[in-house]
Parts: sequence; C-alpha cells; structure tokens
Amino acid sequence: MSTTRGIDFSRLSLRDALDLAVLIEEEARDRYVEFAEQMEVHHTPEAARFFRFMSGNEEKHRAELATRRRELFADEPRSVSAAMLFDVEAPEYDEARVFMSARQALDAAMRSERKAHAFFVGALTVVADAEVRALFEELREEEVDHQRLVQLELDRLPPESDFDPDDFADEPVAH
Repeated sequence: MSTTRGIDFSRLSLRDALDLAVLIEEEARDRYVEFAEQMEVHHTPEAARFFRFMSGNEEKHRAELATRRRELFADEPRSVSAAMLFDVEAPEYDEARVFMSARQALDAAMRSERKAHAFFVGALTVVADAEVRALFEELREEEVDHQRLVQLELDRLPPESDFDPDDFADEPVAH
C-alpha cells in the first residue's frame, strides 16, 4: 500500500485495523476542515459548505469506529500512528482551488472516496485475519455508499458554467 508506511497488512490485528481506520477518518476529516477554511477565506461558500458537510461525515464515521475500538479493546495502546499513513481517504492537497465551485468540491470528494475504496480493495488482497477482513470488507462497502451519496449531490447540481475560475486568479507579480 503506497499510502501507508510500516504496516504489514498480512499480520494486522483487529485492534490495529480499527486504529488505522480511525486515523484514516481523522485525516480525511481534518483535510476537509482545512479545505472548508480555505474556501471561506476565498469567499466560495458553496464549496466551503460541502467540505464542512464531508468533514462532519468523516467525524461521524470516526466516532463510530472509535467507539467500537473502545468497546473491544478498552485503553490498550495503539501500535499504528498517523505517521504511518498519508492521504488514504483525504483529498489531495492540490485539489483545493481558489473560487472552487460546488461541483469541483464534489468531484474532489468523489476522487477521495474512490481512492479509499481502492485502498481497502488492495488491503484485502493481503489481509489474513478473518476479523480484519470482515472489517475491511465493511469499510470498502461504506466507501461505495459514500460514493453514492456524493453522486446524488452531484446529480442535484445544475450544469457547470463555461467560465474557468482559474482565469480570474491573480498571478504572482514582482514588486
């Protein structure tokens, strides 16, 4: 898995898999918050609103996974950390744009949901533990549900206008 470092999926325990899943959701939640704040600064409220919505979804899923982890493993220490993953589900940093439209924000979220789905599909090829396999299959299917949710939102939007918001971005100038 190119988005993780130091994780042997063939030996992953359920506790570690839950910890990894929580960290993935935290990373995505935090990135959506960053994007929402950027869009607010650039006076792009529709994109900011959608990124806040996605942040809330990621937080809800994180909280559910964290509760499950606590119920099964109480305060047992984690052996995976945020440093072991990067952009598993979080949108890529270069996805954010000045004057980003709601459609562009939804397209970025769709790419992230597809990326997360591909991550779990790939992990399932090497996961050995039956409980971890069941969890990752569940998470893979949730990513499909998230894709449906984003697609429904995309389908509600009017067609994108022909103007390119990047045409209105200021180029750096020398003083």
